[in-house]
Amino acid sequence: MTGVFQFLDPGPLIDGELELITPSPEWIDEVLLACRHPLTQQLDPNQSLTSRQQLLEFVKGAPGGRQPADAAHSPAYHFWMRWRDRDNLSIRIAGGLSLRIGETPELELYSGHIGYHVYPPARGRHFAERACRLLLSLARRHGLRQLWITCNPDNIASVRTCQRLGARLVETIPIPASHPFYARGEREKCRFLVEL
Repeated sequence: MTGVFQFLDPGPLIDGELELITPSPEWIDEVLLACRHPLTQQLDPNQSLTSRQQLLEFVKGAPGGRQPADAAHSPAYHFWMRWRDRDNLSIRIAGGLSLRIGETPELELYSGHIGYHVYPPARGRHFAERACRLLLSLARRHGLRQLWITCNPDNIASVRTCQRLGARLVETIPIPASHPFYARGEREKCRFLVEL
């Protein structure tokens, strides 16, 4: 990619009861409710430790959901998945999603162009797959013709999400000991390719 990077207006991103919204302070209490939900505490204890301060710093670092590039990161869009289902108000934020723009070895091998998580009480509704589909047009508008999505081999839900997207498993690669993922205990990444 050449020239100065320009963020684009993604327009409305809605699929039924799922809407991608810009992370903002007004939604932090709802994110914390999803993090503190008993199912999140049981099934995803790391997410349950998310603090208000972490969320405030995240929102400040990506104003309007847009994170500029720096020496270590490609420019990225960030969204929260808002669950608009009026029959289930136990949580309103179902998860989070990022679209990273660029063609770097880091993105293509380890981080992926798209990253996502869904809080346990909202799982089983294909929100990750649906959210990814909502971003394909935006990725194309940035000139991307291939999207890489990576996940840990034991993350069966993420593997299934990639398969439902029509992504092709290209390979599973080891994570170098020098990579930050290795310090988190991760040892391999599956590399899935989505052709746009």
